[in-house]
Amino acid sequence: MQSLALIENWPVPTAAAAVVRADGTVVGTHGPTDRRFALASVTKPLAAYAALVAYEEGAIELDEPAGPEGSTVRHLLAHTSGLAFDEHRVTSAPGTRRLYSNAGFEVLGEHIAKAADIPFDEYLRQAVLAPLGMTSTTLEGGLSPAKDGVSTVDDLVRFAAEVQAPRLLDARTVAAAMTVTYPGLKGVLPGYGHQNPNDWGLGFEIRDSKTPHWTGSSSSPRTFGHFGQAGTFLWIDPDAQAACVALTDRPFGPWAAEVWPPFTDAVLAGLRD
Repeated sequence: MQSLALIENWPVPTAAAAVVRADGTVVGTHGPTDRRFALASVTKPLAAYAALVAYEEGAIELDEPAGPEGSTVRHLLAHTSGLAFDEHRVTSAPGTRRLYSNAGFEVLGEHIAKAADIPFDEYLRQAVLAPLGMTSTTLEGGLSPAKDGVSTVDDLVRFAAEVQAPRLLDARTVAAAMTVTYPGLKGVLPGYGHQNPNDWGLGFEIRDSKTPHWTGSSSSPRTFGHFGQAGTFLWIDPDAQAACVALTDRPFGPWAAEVWPPFTDAVLAGLRD
């Protein structure tokens, strides 16, 4: 897939990318896809998927209390618990604002660990990583389920294929994760400013009509995924029936906002061709 070669023009020391279709076919790869990169917030979809496994296994319920008073597991997954960005401090009532929160995912990890009676990193390994053969992906004990994952493009391709055609979860659960939760809430999309609405599913950010955005101008409104401050992203576009992973070793900044959208547009154009 020629469009993937565009990563060679990115102002980063190292980059790797891949595209995988909904049927699991890898359309193309470019760069060192077996190299381990820090994921930053691309860790969150992995943690969210583990939370959904815990829900289907009966270890937790989405609407059970978790986090601040009045908050639930669902609130934590959808960044509406009221917890601050990086502090375990309540700034608003649950369900009233979309406050993107690393602290919320850390509370979520602690909640699952207590319910399952094993550390969250081990639950993530058993529930998601091992079944998908993601042997190069780790969240070391004690690190944050919000931002401290390490993985490869090859492993995230396996995850992207799973989300598109679930085997570990009921397809209806995954459909809920990519559906707007608590619609109409305003909030800040990190790196892209205030969005009204700032739509989110259960652990996955939903593109909808957000502008500016890190995906492409031709990305469908149903596109969902996550980007990370490590210069990383994973998007899944149901209309294109494909997903794209890109990992780099340069922190997110203006360079990413400049090169990611045209890259995504080129990938989508290549898929249509």
